[in-house]
Amino acid sequence: MRYAPIGKELFIENRRRLTQLLKPKSLVILNSNDVMPTNADGSMGFKQNTDLFYLTGVDQEETILVLSPEHPDEKLREILFLRETSETIAIWEGEKLTKEQAREVTGIKTIYWTHQYETVVRNIVFEADQVYLNTNEHTRNDSQVQTRETRFVNEFREKYPIHTLARLAPLMHQLRAIKQPREIELLQKACDITKLGFERLLTFVKPGVQEFEIEAELLHEFVRNRSKGFSYQPIIASGANACVLHYIQNDQPCKDGDVLLLDVAAEYANYGADLTRSIPVNGRFTKRQRDVYDAVLRVFKAAKGMLVPGNIWDEYHLEVGKIMESELIGLGLITKDDIAKQDPDTPAYKKYFPHGTSHFLGLDIHDVGNKYRRFEPGMVFTCEPGIYIREEGLGIRLENDILITENGNLDLMAHIPIEAEEIEELMNR
Repeated sequence: MRYAPIGKELFIENRRRLTQLLKPKSLVILNSNDVMPTNADGSMGFKQNTDLFYLTGVDQEETILVLSPEHPDEKLREILFLRETSETIAIWEGEKLTKEQAREVTGIKTIYWTHQYETVVRNIVFEADQVYLNTNEHTRNDSQVQTRETRFVNEFREKYPIHTLARLAPLMHQLRAIKQPREIELLQKACDITKLGFERLLTFVKPGVQEFEIEAELLHEFVRNRSKGFSYQPIIASGANACVLHYIQNDQPCKDGDVLLLDVAAEYANYGADLTRSIPVNGRFTKRQRDVYDAVLRVFKAAKGMLVPGNIWDEYHLEVGKIMESELIGLGLITKDDIAKQDPDTPAYKKYFPHGTSHFLGLDIHDVGNKYRRFEPGMVFTCEPGIYIREEGLGIRLENDILITENGNLDLMAHIPIEAEEIEELMNR
């Protein structure tokens, strides 16, 4: 892997924390993601199941983790199954993990090859009163593709029809919402690499530059700093494109007088940063652009101040909405009368700020977590208000990644320029 070794201690601790949440005499089985096909004999780049990575640190396909903390045979309490390598695989694909390497990465002593799974698990499954299996329970998941985990649940039910199944996802959501110190270091590294990419752009962007050229500059900077690349599909949206929230075509020229919205960030060791900045293509904001920019920045600062222990998702977003209302009135975009007549379920400000302010961040960009859980130290959220004025072809969003601490919060991107004056100064050096 490009990233430096993470250290098995994180994964040992993550498994320990999980086993504390299990019912007595439990079995946990987790699978890696599939290698997804394209056409002919092609395949997409492999992306590991983030729950499996969280518990093992293994970044390899055809991997299975089995946990049975109370099994009578101590050697069978933690087992990792790996794809067996061969000379042919080494020639065509490169080396896969050896058993010894896997022990060093994971801290798991008992390693088998994946083709031995059925034989080994038969000696474990009948000692369990319930079996925890995994599914994607993210509230925003609407994929129609059947995953390896989904197939596995169906296969397990057929082989062991009277076993009691339990949901692993709620336990993983509970654990992953609170980042361990080593995870925060990895997230900070992703933010640091993102900073390098953004600062590279400040002297590169100018009228006539293509959006895809900017994408190329970022990718260069990210990869040369040990990232696999973007942590999500980059949004590089100039002018009116910035009013399309998930604009990913990145195929238009940046025009003099436009604002360029950049929702771009690097990953590091599978942990993803999430940054948005809005910069003037020619290096100077117009008065109107600056007024809108400053309004978004004020909402950003106020929202960031509310990301503290004890707050809760819905109340937080409600308060941010009230602040945004005031800013939109000041910009002449809505009136007090609009607010008085609004449907509470579709407030007037949503015309210009249609998305939420924050989401969980971690191994997944929209990371797992429970919106009904009060904010706790160790949680990491984005903070990303925006104003999109379609009739003016102007969209501005600002976003940083915020760690909640015992005494407030820590902005993991505080070292990345955000003030309008600083951005203009750097662009005009």
